Amino acid sequence: MRTYIFKVAVEQDEDKWVAYSPELKDRGGATWGETKEEALKNLQEVIRLVLEDMVECRELPSFEMEMKNKGIIISDAPLITVTV
Repeated sequence: MRTYIFKVAVEQDEDKWVAYSPELKDRGGATWGETKEEALKNLQEVIRLVLEDMVECRELPSFEMEMKNKGIIISDAPLITVTV
């Protein structure tokens, strides 16, 4: 099991919040929620599903090399992220 830390964007769009990962947006890494917190929670699930799909399609190793070069943190050790 690996831990991935992605930068994300969260923007208000009329009556909802849109959240996406710039590195995964073209692979479906975007979602929305009625609150900022809901959008971020939904994005976490979407990113997990995108990565699981990449594992099944055997695309993850090449993606990891590309992402490391863009500053995405990938760790074999468990990590906890906290945003305040």
